[in-house]
Amino acid sequence: MTQPPNDEPTASSPEELREQVEQTRTELGQTVEALAAKTDVKARAQEKAAEVKEQAALKAGELKARAAELAHQAQDRLPDPVKDKAAQAAGQARATAAQAGQLWQEKAPEPVREKTAQGTQLARDNRKVLLAAAGVAVVVWLACRRKG
Repeated sequence: MTQPPNDEPTASSPEELREQVEQTRTELGQTVEALAAKTDVKARAQEKAAEVKEQAALKAGELKARAAELAHQAQDRLPDPVKDKAAQAAGQARATAAQAGQLWQEKAPEPVREKTAQGTQLARDNRKVLLAAAGVAVVVWLACRRKG
């Protein structure tokens, strides 16, 4: 048998020895789990991806809010005749879009309609990001137009 290290007490009874063995097993199991977690590259990459995704969603929300605020400020600065024209143009655009959608359903081949439906669903799933990007684009366009 080997001698125990000087700093560890020896067991005076078989019961104490069993407890020490069980404690050592528990500590060893925890150490192995910690090492396994550190070497699991896939899990760590997934955790990092989830963290980055969450940060991106927060940033997108901030950008969306800021873009909406700037767009609202820009809209408030427009004269009433321009606002009226914009509302009229929006109504005409909706009517034209409805007509185009109906024509599309009648004339487009089925595989093309399926792919378009998939793209539409993807856009709906990522609506916040698209709206934020569109808002930023409008604000940049207004700022460039104002400088020029």
